Amino acid sequence: MDDMLKEFVVEALDLATNVEEHLLTLERNPGDMNTLNAVFRSFHTIKGGAGFMNLTAMVSACHLTENLFDALRTGQAPVTPIAIEAALEASGFVADQLTALSNGTHPDQLSTMPKSLEQVLTDAIEGKITSRKKSNAVPAAPEKVVEVAQTAVASKEPGSDGVNWEAYFRAITPPGTLPEPAAAEPVKISEEHEAVKTSLATAETVKQNAPAKEESIRIDAVKLDVLLEVAGESVQAANQAAVLLEKLSQFKFDGQAAPLMSALTETLTRASRYSTELQRATLATRMQPVGRLFQKFPRLIRELARDLGKDVDLNISGAETEVDRVVVDSLYDPLVHMLRNALDHGIETAEERTATKKSPRATISLKAWQEASSVMIEVTDDGKGMDAQRLRDKAVSKGLINAHDARTDDEAFQLVFLPGFSTKEVASSVSGRGVGMDVVKTAVERHRGAIRISSNLGTGTTFLIRLPIELSIVPTMLVRTDGASLALPMATVQRVVELPETFESVGGHPVLRDLGRPLPVRSLGQILGYEKSSERVGIVIAAPNPYILSVDSVDGTADLVIKPLTCITTPGITGTARSAEGELVLVTSLSFLLDGCKVGERLSA
Repeated sequence: MDDMLKEFVVEALDLATNVEEHLLTLERNPGDMNTLNAVFRSFHTIKGGAGFMNLTAMVSACHLTENLFDALRTGQAPVTPIAIEAALEASGFVADQLTALSNGTHPDQLSTMPKSLEQVLTDAIEGKITSRKKSNAVPAAPEKVVEVAQTAVASKEPGSDGVNWEAYFRAITPPGTLPEPAAAEPVKISEEHEAVKTSLATAETVKQNAPAKEESIRIDAVKLDVLLEVAGESVQAANQAAVLLEKLSQFKFDGQAAPLMSALTETLTRASRYSTELQRATLATRMQPVGRLFQKFPRLIRELARDLGKDVDLNISGAETEVDRVVVDSLYDPLVHMLRNALDHGIETAEERTATKKSPRATISLKAWQEASSVMIEVTDDGKGMDAQRLRDKAVSKGLINAHDARTDDEAFQLVFLPGFSTKEVASSVSGRGVGMDVVKTAVERHRGAIRISSNLGTGTTFLIRLPIELSIVPTMLVRTDGASLALPMATVQRVVELPETFESVGGHPVLRDLGRPLPVRSLGQILGYEKSSERVGIVIAAPNPYILSVDSVDGTADLVIKPLTCITTPGITGTARSAEGELVLVTSLSFLLDGCKVGERLSA
């Protein structure tokens, strides 16, 4: 794909996505002229670019849709569900073509515009509400022929004999036989002049009121990744230089060495500050609002709810929350699975909701917000909730757990993430094959995140995803066990406590009271397979079920540049980093800590 086509595809995809959002807004507020005009302008812009790129099918679809919205905004056709559906089909077709181009399809290999799409757009323009499956080849009614013929005679053009022969010929030819003309209906020249004047005046007003366009350039994401890598390494080198300088300053320097040492200190301090600023600036270029992802879901929910025969509203909030672009790109599939799961499993039919005195129209909420160094994404439905006992019984019957596992409701809810788990007896086009939710957890944990479930039977379910805002840099607490250096994500660290030599015991396991509550004590070293050592420091872990993690010592905190493990998989370890002293540090997984280190305990047992 050449650079010009690539730039058009990127910009047009953004416009196509915005169009879908506008159309769903228009469906709720048919009289919103601003939204009508916005959709018209979007299709007009895409059509212009597509025409320049010689993408004929896209031009045809955009031209017909442009005609439709011109008719809607001038009152010639009503804003009906049929019109919205037609426009959604057109935007879907345009988006599919753009996606195909983005995936490397040559423009000559793109599909042509379906006849069904052309028909449904034409029907919407004419205000018809007949089925889109009707045949196009229907003879014109005699009255219509006479009416159009009279219009053709009245429509005079300069240099002609007083008859618009093309319009006359079309009036006596069955619809669908000839290609569509540029305009949906013959229009008098004087009316055309007035329309042009109005259009120019509107364009001038928009031009005067439009804000100044931001200066921007498009940069390949790979180049940004390389830049971030270099920036991270420069910070690492500056930190190590600072440690070496601190050790060097313990020696006494006389004569000419003293001013050189002072100048070196000042230079390294400045280099460290600039390298940190470079890293932060580079990270900022990768940050994107999650709204770019969220705006894809209203249409998905609308169509899936229609297929399932359910009435659902999708409420979105926090779309302005920013997160690393890699996270944004990787969250689409997990969120699709979660929304489909909420619709199919969680939301009841209107009859079932009415029987339980709920509103027939259900609600699914998609919310994002920032919490310290993490971004939180929450999917909530007001459906029937999850039955913990049913989940346990189903998992036991499938042989996924034994009868003594998943004793608490929180543990039972986590069973839905097991590969092969499903409560559906018969697979449907939406769910029931035991795949999906395990993919969600895998995708979240791949980016050092964690996912939790809370549910109340009869009132609804909430999925909460926690992800680092910045993937490459993680605020951590450095700890040591059996001589090894490890890093714990600060998102899970609540506080540090001193451990006694002996503990209370509950069920054969050590317990320590913290702020009046008994918390289990777990050895990080033993869980990860290190030799037993004298662990006298405890770290209270802020998990759904809090506990204390025992270590040998705490070496402080640090923002580490994380290198993911690619060649091996180690339970509980998500990546490696270098400390300021240059020592190799193992970074523990956020989900591993939030799950109470239970995976590690089972593997080491």
